[in-house]
Amino acid sequence: MSLEFSSWLSDQTTSDEIRLLRRVGSMEAKSTQFQAMEFAKTAAYGDVLVLDDTIQSAEVDEYLYHEALVQPAMMTHPNPQRVLIIGGGEGATPREVLKHPNVKTLVMVDLDRELVEFCQQKLPSWHQGAFDDPRLELLHTDGRAYLAQHETKFDVIILDITDALEEGPAIALYTKQFYALCQQRLTESGVMAVQGFSLSPLKWTEHATIRRTINSVFPIVRSYSIFIPSFACTWGFILATNNIDPANLGSDEIKKKIGDRNLADKLKAYDEVSHAGMFGLPKDLRLQLAQPGNILEDGKPLVFEYD
Repeated sequence: MSLEFSSWLSDQTTSDEIRLLRRVGSMEAKSTQFQAMEFAKTAAYGDVLVLDDTIQSAEVDEYLYHEALVQPAMMTHPNPQRVLIIGGGEGATPREVLKHPNVKTLVMVDLDRELVEFCQQKLPSWHQGAFDDPRLELLHTDGRAYLAQHETKFDVIILDITDALEEGPAIALYTKQFYALCQQRLTESGVMAVQGFSLSPLKWTEHATIRRTINSVFPIVRSYSIFIPSFACTWGFILATNNIDPANLGSDEIKKKIGDRNLADKLKAYDEVSHAGMFGLPKDLRLQLAQPGNILEDGKPLVFEYD
């Protein structure tokens, strides 16, 4: 069977692997100051957003990623009222935060104004009006600079940022010094949530290095995961706190919070059962995460490796 490659969208899943998705409509492509961006409709996953040749989000299953990134953190904190998102350009991350009626203020800091404006126009099913919520303050500036310049404390900080590429705009948001700054800006029971890369055995070192780096700052650090079909892999996340273990939250406690916050009909994937399942990592991955290795620091090369 021959392929007409102009009708296919490429997705680079690793440095050694590319897959193809059949397009069923036209593709719009542009470059912002910070990244290359593509928007296309595919047969398998509907509308997809591609950043720097990698699928960032897909219409059919974006809720899996965004609920997994946001909801465990929001449930871990007893009463999250002030939340900070760094990144989150599609608008689905603030959508998930704003489902919680106890949230009074949400600050979203995304460096790439062009990307956010594009997503506001092209991805209404992602943001679902979140950008119009009066609780949201949207800023287009450097996330690390924002934290350094503002001493405001947050109950939850969510890092929904692009991968840590040596030449990428997010490199300064993956170091020990940055995570220490996040810790300083959290309230006593504050929670930090981080997207933690693919958990494919080919890429475990990336997640493990980020986790070790966070663990050099926070006393409680937990990895969890969910399979995301459009990413073609199980995706990792990390929660960090000073005094609450998210892996030990009881099902009755989570169920009560979901009920008290009127979330049962607003969540597609997350509940008290899936929360426990996400933290149940396989044995081989747990062993890998226990291995010693390097820590990412300012001014040092970006290296993901074990000792």
